[in-house]
Amino acid sequence: MNISIARLHHEKPFPAAPLAGQGAVSSADVTNRKNLLLLIHLRWLAVAGQVLTILVTQYWFAIPLPLTEMAGVVLFLVGLNIFSLLALRGNRRISNAQLFVALIFDMAALTTQLYLSGGASNPFVSLYLLQITLGAALLAPWSTWILVVAASACFVFLIFVFQPIALPHHGGSDLLGLHLRGMFICFVLAAGLIVIFMTRINRNLRERDAYLADLRQRSAEEDHIVRMGLLASGAAHELGTPLSTISVILSDWRQMQGVKRNRELSEDVAEMQAQIERCKNIVTGILMSSGQARGEGTIRTTIRQFLDDLVQEWRVSRQPSKLDFSNGFGPDEPIVSDTALRQVIFNVLDNALEASHHWVGIAAEREDEKLVFTVKDRGPGFDKDILAGLGQPYMSSKGRPGGGLGLFLVFNVVRKLGGDVSARNMEEGACVTLSLPLAALTDGGDREA
Repeated sequence: MNISIARLHHEKPFPAAPLAGQGAVSSADVTNRKNLLLLIHLRWLAVAGQVLTILVTQYWFAIPLPLTEMAGVVLFLVGLNIFSLLALRGNRRISNAQLFVALIFDMAALTTQLYLSGGASNPFVSLYLLQITLGAALLAPWSTWILVVAASACFVFLIFVFQPIALPHHGGSDLLGLHLRGMFICFVLAAGLIVIFMTRINRNLRERDAYLADLRQRSAEEDHIVRMGLLASGAAHELGTPLSTISVILSDWRQMQGVKRNRELSEDVAEMQAQIERCKNIVTGILMSSGQARGEGTIRTTIRQFLDDLVQEWRVSRQPSKLDFSNGFGPDEPIVSDTALRQVIFNVLDNALEASHHWVGIAAEREDEKLVFTVKDRGPGFDKDILAGLGQPYMSSKGRPGGGLGLFLVFNVVRKLGGDVSARNMEEGACVTLSLPLAALTDGGDREA
C-alpha cells in the first residue's frame, strides 16, 4: 500500500486532536480556558452570595452597611465577568498569568468588601483560603506563592485598617453567637465550593491527560507510517532495476523463433510481461506517493469518475466472482486523483475479497459535505477482539507476518484527510465505511502527493 510521506510531514492532523502552533488551540490552552470558565462560574456565585449576604445583614440582622460602596464592588465583579467571557469567545490564548490576574482581582474585591464590613473580624475572612486553594490547583507554583503572600498581606491590612460596623446588639453572648453563625455559614460555603470546583478542575485535568495521551499515540503511529513509507520507497528503488532487466529479457524471448512458433509459450511470456508491467506500475506508484516522482500521473477528474475508474480497475485486476457497485454520489465534485486514497480503497476492497470470494458489495453516496464509501462482504466477519482494536498495527486474524498493517494504514490515511473509518459485523459478513470530508478531496490538487 502506498503512503504519501509528503502528506505525513506537511498535513495537519485530524481536527479532533489539533496540535499547538498549527492555527489550533493547544491542550494546555484548552485546559486554561476551561479553568477560566470555572472562575467565571465561581464569580457569579460570589456575586449572588454577596448580594444575599448584604441583604440579610442589612434588613434581617438590622446591621447598617455602606450599601453604595458594596454595590460598586458587586458591579465591578459583574464587569470583570463580562470581560472574561469576551476573552473566552476570542481566539487568544489563555495563559497562567491571566488566571493569576483574575484571582488577584477576586482577592481585591473580597478585601474591599471585608474592609467595608468590619475587616479581619468579619467571619467571611476565611474565604481567602478558598482563593488560595483554587490558585494551588490552577496556577504555576510561583503564582500560587505570590497569591499566598498577597492574601496574608490583605489579612494583616484588615486587622489594622477597616470600617467598623455598628452592631445593634451589645451583649457579648449575642455578638459571639452572631460571629459563630457567620463562621459556620462561611465554612459550609467554602467547603461546598472547594468540593464542586476541585472536582471539575480534576475532570479538566483528566481530560487534558487523555488528550495528550491520544496525541502521543497518534504521533507514534505516524512515525511508524513514515518509517514504513521510507522502507517502501527504498524497496521500490531496489526493485526498479531487476524489474527493468526482466522486462528486457522477456522482450528478447518474444523475438526468438522458438518462442514465436510455440503459441502456448508465447502466451506465457506475454502474460509474464504484463505482470512485470503491473509490478513496475506499482513501484512507480510507491515512488510517486512518497514524493519522489512528484507531479507525475495526477489527473483532474470528479469524484464519481474517480470512483467508477477505481472500481473498474480493481474489478479487472482482482476479478471477483460477483461485484455489486452502486455509485450514488451527487451532485458531483471536481477533484485531483489521489494515489494514496486509491491505495486505501484498494486495501479495503482486497480485505473484503479475501474474506468473501463469491461476493463484494460497494456503495458510494453523499451525506452533507462528506463522501461515504461502504464496502460489504459475506465472510465470517471480524472477531470481537479484532473489532475492538481495529486500526491498531498487527491486529489481524490472518496469522501471517505483517497482518493488520493494511487497515492500520487505512485508518491513519483517512484520519489525515480529516475523515473516519468504522467497521461492524452484520448478520452475514462485515461492513467497513470510509467517511471523507469533501474539502479534503477537492483541495487535493493543491497538496503534494
